[in-house]
Amino acid sequence: MGAAAIDLLYWRNVKQSGAVFSSVLLLLFSLTQFSVVSVGAYLALAALSATISFRIYKSVLQAVQKTDEGHPFKAYLEMEIALSQEQISKYADKILLYSNTCMRELRRLFLVQDLVDSLKFAVLMWLLTYVGALFNGLTLLILAVVSMFTMPVVYEKHQAQIDQYVGLIRTQVNSVVGKIQAKIPGAKRKEE
Repeated sequence: MGAAAIDLLYWRNVKQSGAVFSSVLLLLFSLTQFSVVSVGAYLALAALSATISFRIYKSVLQAVQKTDEGHPFKAYLEMEIALSQEQISKYADKILLYSNTCMRELRRLFLVQDLVDSLKFAVLMWLLTYVGALFNGLTLLILAVVSMFTMPVVYEKHQAQIDQYVGLIRTQVNSVVGKIQAKIPGAKRKEE
């Protein structure tokens, strides 16, 4: 994750983080009420209304003041926005790497290469059936965005206490997993 994204999530610049957080939440809440097509169309209309109004305002202002400043968006119109072949290749390589890694891991889990890992995956999928019954995907996305903008700050302020409790939980989980592995035949983990 880039430094700019980390600064955004840790609220280093409160105005910028607040603007991004509220914009993303507004978009997600809009998607709970309207279709993606409607939200996209409304966003495009809002942007067009703002730019057309600004362009007309600047044109009238130039006519009244008898100045020749030119097009108000000239700097943006002249900016290069094309992706280079290197950028496309870099991102395509990353997507290919992640896709292949994901497919290998899913193959390993579904074909039970390691019984314990496949059982963990089965328990996770079983728990996700309950999560899916309670929440839809958009609600989970909203919760994820809220968590992304709140959890880092909370952790930063209360790191010692959180680390202490996470350590206790990790010890308990490892103890239970060890007991389960000892009772399941063929579930002994290889030495790491």
